[in-house]
Amino acid sequence: MTIPMTKAARQAKITDLLQRKAVRSQPELAKLLAESGVEVTQATLSRDLDELGALKLRADDGSLVYALPGEGGGRIPLTRVGTGTGESPAARLHRIAEELLVGAEASANLVIVRTPPGAAQFLASAIDHADWESILGTVAGDDTILVISRDPAGGPAVAEALLRVADKRS
Repeated sequence: MTIPMTKAARQAKITDLLQRKAVRSQPELAKLLAESGVEVTQATLSRDLDELGALKLRADDGSLVYALPGEGGGRIPLTRVGTGTGESPAARLHRIAEELLVGAEASANLVIVRTPPGAAQFLASAIDHADWESILGTVAGDDTILVISRDPAGGPAVAEALLRVADKRS
């Protein structure tokens, strides 16, 4: 039996599935949804994944799996992509920055961080959840993040720290 769902309920179900399982493809996700009684077209599923900001990241086993950026605002415990094992926010930031941070440049208390297309929100979420005292917050676009330092002249130090976390130099 299929259950008519609102868009928000369907997207909540998708979020729940992606947080609990390593999902490698849209057909696999559609099958999991159908097993839960939620029928969805490929076009709707694709649109939902886009609206949720889903990205494909490399899991521990080397496969590409869907991952969602963390929710803004609150600081909830985060888990590794699809594995269900705990990971500290600092370790998560290191792992994600190593893969997604392309560069970082600073001016006064502002840092511009570059990522591959579509990855900025995911990296910005990891930065936000790391709870660095020196960072006031982030604003993410498609491939660029604006990081705001608390210190009026702290941008260069934050940029260098982010590059160190990603094992990169300016």
